[in-house]
Amino acid sequence: MTGIEWHNWARTATARPSRVSHPADVDQLLAVMRAAARTGERVKAVGSGHSFTPVAVTDGVQLVLDRLDAVTEVDPTAGLVTVEAGLPLHSLNRVLDAHGLALRNMGDIDRQTVAGAISTGTHGTGRDSGALAAQVHSLELVTADGRLLRCSATERPELFAAARVGLGALGVLARVTLRCEPAFDLCAVEEPMPLAAVLADLDRLVAENEHFEFYWFPHTARTLTKRNNRPRDGDATRPLRRSRGWLEDEFLSNTCFERVNRLAAARPELVPALNAVSARALSARSYRGVSHRVFTAPRRVVFREMEYALPREALPEVLEEVRHWVDRSGERIPFPAEVRFTPGDDVWLSTAYGRPTAYLAVHQYHRLPHERYFEAVARAADAAGGRPHWGKLHRLGVRELTERHPRLGEFRALRAELDPLGRLSNPYLDHVLGPVADAPAG
Repeated sequence: MTGIEWHNWARTATARPSRVSHPADVDQLLAVMRAAARTGERVKAVGSGHSFTPVAVTDGVQLVLDRLDAVTEVDPTAGLVTVEAGLPLHSLNRVLDAHGLALRNMGDIDRQTVAGAISTGTHGTGRDSGALAAQVHSLELVTADGRLLRCSATERPELFAAARVGLGALGVLARVTLRCEPAFDLCAVEEPMPLAAVLADLDRLVAENEHFEFYWFPHTARTLTKRNNRPRDGDATRPLRRSRGWLEDEFLSNTCFERVNRLAAARPELVPALNAVSARALSARSYRGVSHRVFTAPRRVVFREMEYALPREALPEVLEEVRHWVDRSGERIPFPAEVRFTPGDDVWLSTAYGRPTAYLAVHQYHRLPHERYFEAVARAADAAGGRPHWGKLHRLGVRELTERHPRLGEFRALRAELDPLGRLSNPYLDHVLGPVADAPAG
């Protein structure tokens, strides 16, 4: 298939591939990769397009993984579930539900494919768990020359450490085995709090809750906090009524929020007042639900996003600097900023590699300018040694990223070994990883 223009969900990246392929199984994926190797074509896989960067853009063969979505093995006793890489997370959750299993942690949307979410470092918030990549038990990927490689903590461990957040640079993920656990409910408590109170009590809030996060409303000193914990014996928290869930999570958070942002785009001078009303209109609520339904929510308002992973202790100073910049700058920001927390991990290109991490994600409505705001946040985060999310907007290149990621040199050497001709590359990957030809020796 040719003549197709592809764009991502946020329309921040566009591709015009020479050819589009929809492999229906791993054998077809291998055949496509081997054929591209013979003809010297570049190849990039694409999932649901939820990355804001051009990480999946190609002018060569575009591999759309929508048909590579089978569940190949479920072992409830061991808690291991093997799926093909194109399976969307919302479909995975239905499968896990049916087998009495669940992911330990998730991000706040479930539209991504398993491969895309893992490869770009998608994470949730958690005292003891964070990135989806840290829940991977093993994986199989197809290299640029059409070989199928399996890796785990005991089989090709260096490849496993690199490929769990591999940006599609080491190979195309074919199958992933996830480490799951028995299905569980979460009790959610959502409560407005002053920003100063949250920052003053931050260590306790993170330590005492399995999953803690908060949203700060620019132009105000107010936040919405969220605490998700497994129910304890005798917990009487009830499920959210369907009507209230629809009203608050669909109508208010999407339909009304879109209208508020359209008004903000037409009348930017109203944004501080709109944010003040929004922050004060939020009421506390508590409810109980199946874990993945509590972790995730529908997100239909189109926006731009940048996210930095900070050393946890740096968050208060960085956030205060951002808040003061917003107050001084004259920019108008109708979208709240989100702050989440994870422990450190051992995945080479994980933004939480080797350190407890606080994530600061900033957003801007797609009809409003975001550049000055994002640049100001980046300056504050860069000064604190922050690492940008691989799937969200940022401007750092390989030199700056090598200073932030201590294993990036080893990753680049492994990339050069597996794809010496750069057939899995594109301009974005050459920017953040450097051209394959410039990789350090392994």
